[in-house]
Amino acid sequence: MATRVRTQADIGALVRSTRKEQNLRQDELAGVSGVGLRFIVDLEAGKPTAQIGKVLQVLQTLGCSIDILAPGERRQ
Repeated sequence: MATRVRTQADIGALVRSTRKEQNLRQDELAGVSGVGLRFIVDLEAGKPTAQIGKVLQVLQTLGCSIDILAPGERRQ
């Protein structure tokens, strides 16, 4: 199911819920994603300065994909 993400907090909530659905602890997700535990904690908390490359690594590890629509485009 598609989730509309508009804020850092939305990304954090998505990461947290997906991680829990996959029965992963924060430290486990950090390890398999190649990022630090503190990064996962901050990401799930919606920290606005999270590095985009690391965010994308974590989302990919969880099996999430990202679709970015330009203004005026519609999801099909």
